[in-house]
This record gives sequence, C-alpha cells and structure tokens, in this order.
Amino acid sequence: MDTQREPQRTFWLITLLAAAMLMMTMGARQSMGLFVSPINTATGLGYPTISLALAIAQFVWGAVQPVAGALADRYGHGRVLIGGVLLLALGSALAPVLTSSWGLIFSLGLLSAAGAGAGSFAVLIGTVAQRVSAQQRGMASGIINAGGSFGQFVFAPLLQKLISLFGWMGALWSLAIITLAALPLGRALRDKRELAAERGLHVEATTEALHDGGLRAALRRALRDPSYLLLHAGFFTCGFHIAFLVTHLPGEVQLCGLPTEVASWSLAIIGLANIAGSLVAGWGVQHYRSKYILFWMYASRAVLIAIYLLAPKTAPTFYLFAIGLGFTWLATVPPTAGVVGKLFGARYLATLFGLTLLSHQTGAFFGAWLGGIAFAELGNYNWMWYADIVLAALAAVLNLPIREPRIAAVLKPA
Repeated sequence: MDTQREPQRTFWLITLLAAAMLMMTMGARQSMGLFVSPINTATGLGYPTISLALAIAQFVWGAVQPVAGALADRYGHGRVLIGGVLLLALGSALAPVLTSSWGLIFSLGLLSAAGAGAGSFAVLIGTVAQRVSAQQRGMASGIINAGGSFGQFVFAPLLQKLISLFGWMGALWSLAIITLAALPLGRALRDKRELAAERGLHVEATTEALHDGGLRAALRRALRDPSYLLLHAGFFTCGFHIAFLVTHLPGEVQLCGLPTEVASWSLAIIGLANIAGSLVAGWGVQHYRSKYILFWMYASRAVLIAIYLLAPKTAPTFYLFAIGLGFTWLATVPPTAGVVGKLFGARYLATLFGLTLLSHQTGAFFGAWLGGIAFAELGNYNWMWYADIVLAALAAVLNLPIREPRIAAVLKPA
C-alpha cells in the first residue's frame, strides 16, 4: 500500500514546492506596475523611461528562461533556482539606490528580471516533469501556475500597503528581504543528480538521454517544427496582453479618476481568478487537446476587452474585467507546456519551453514599452486596447493548425 502511495506523495510534494517557489518569484515580478507612478513622482524620469526599464525586464525575464532551462538540464535545477532568488533580491535592493534611467534598467530590468526568470516556469515545470508521470504533468503544471497566480494575489495588495507605509524605496527593500525566504525552496527542489553528487554517488544517464542526440539535436528538431513555431506566435500575444496590463493598469485606473487601491485589488483579483483558471487548465489538458483550449482562451480575451471598452469605467467594471481576464491570465501555460511536452518529451522541456517563454516575453516587451509611449503621446491607452483585441483574435486562429498528438497516443506505453 505504501509503495502504491509513494508516487502520489512525490507528486504532491514536488508540485507544491514548485508552486510555492513560483508564488514568490511571480508575485514580486507581476506587481512592478505599482511602482511606476511613485518612482516617476520621486525621480521625474517620466513614464516612457520607467516603462522602458520594465519592458526590458519583461524581455530579460523571457530571455533568461531558455538559458536557465539549459543550465538546469545540465548542472541541476536546485542551483539555478537558488541563484535566481539571490539575483531577484539583489535587484530589488539596488533599485532604490540606482535611481537614474540606467540604474533602473540595471536593477529592475536586468538583475531582478533575470532572477525571477531563473526561478520561474521553465525550470520549475522542467524539474517537476522529470519526476512525475506523463499523466500527471498537465495537472502539475496547472498547480504550479496557480502558485504564481496566488503570489500575484498576495503581493499586489501587500506591496501597495508597503508603498503607502514606507514609500517605494522601503517597499522594494522589504521585497528584497521577503524574496530571500524562497531560498530553502530552491534547496528542496534539487534534482536527483544534485542529491546524488552530495552523497558522492553517480547517476547513470537515462535511455532517452543516451539516444536523443543531445540538446542541440532537440533544438534543431523543435525549430524546424511548424507547430512549435505557431505555438510561439500565439504565446507572443499572451505576453503582450499580460505585460501591458501589469505595467499600465494602474495608469488606466488613474485616468478613470479611481483610487489607486482599485488597481492593486484588480491585479490581486486577476491572480485569484487565475488560480481557478490554472487548475481548470491543468485538468483540461489531461482530457482535451491543448490547442483547442488555447483557441478558446485567446478568443475569450478579444471578447472581454471589447466588452471592457464599451462598459462604464467604474470600480466594479475593473473588478469584473479582472475576474474574466484573470481566468485565462497565465492559464495558457499548462496547455502550452503540454503541447511542447507532447511534441518533444520531458528530457529538454525546461529548455524548449524556455524558448517558448522567450517569445512570450518578446511580446511582453512591446506590451510594456508601447503602453508607455501611447500614454505619453496620446494621453490614453485606447490604441493599445485595440491592438490587444486584434492580437488575441489572431493568436486564437494560429493555434488551430498545430499538429498536436492525441492524448491517448502520448500516454500509450512504448
């Protein structure tokens, strides 16, 4: 009986540890938009300059993912996760000291973003995928994703309160201390190779690793696969949406003459709603083809944004919009990672899904940066909302031609 329960215990232990790690790194990263106005007021750098620093952060977070995934696949997941936490804390601590445009780009745009990226989806989903069964991977990725969303729910109002009490500098120093609490999680998520090395043991390479041709061969196969490239194109749109809203929703709320608390609670509600969305997505990829789940997610965003533009701009409107959009917010991660896993297996999932996240964050760079330019030039975000609608509709259509293996074929024993 105990032998039968052991795989289930391992599943829950490793998955919940990864979810807790993502709660810390994503909670910190997804709340940076709350600092735009206070930093601008204190430094006079201007919205475009601060938006550029956060846009670079969006891109760096994605660019680090395949690199961190490759390092984790080669040297061990625990080392990469611990290094990521230290970088995230260091960047948060330096930002109040380096208050020039280049200082913010270095601290928040490079250090913090690189740290959050090293402790994010690619490495966490990669390490869990190697330690649970193929049937459990979809639900595991959904639970991990829900952890990140819970982090947004916790950190958004927490950081807003810290800004009110201690100012933006004190809030960032507090954030640096808080993120260090994730260090034990990185140690707990060491993989089998790291644990064996500490005991002076040697772990034999798996049959898959001996015959797959290595990482370079896997990358060549992936980059020649049209389905993989279509997945990247759709995920680009997801990044555009999320970064625009995370960075500029506080500005949109301010334009509507509403209190700043409406923005922080809207971001928190998005995170709360995405907990449910992530769990539903994790369950869904075990029963339905992921490309159809992605189609409906992106299509729903186009509809929701159109409804928001037509609705009166009141606090309840923002909260309802947050619920609707939050349900699919980062719930795109489980089906996207699911397609990558079905196409190429779990051996190099951290690297290959990391590249997909790079596409996501390339879109995020443009979402954050162009939002700042639109506000500076036009005084509103209307054209950004229109672009959101068009890109969401396009992403929905692009997922349909993906040649995704059927679930039964993937789970069938070799």
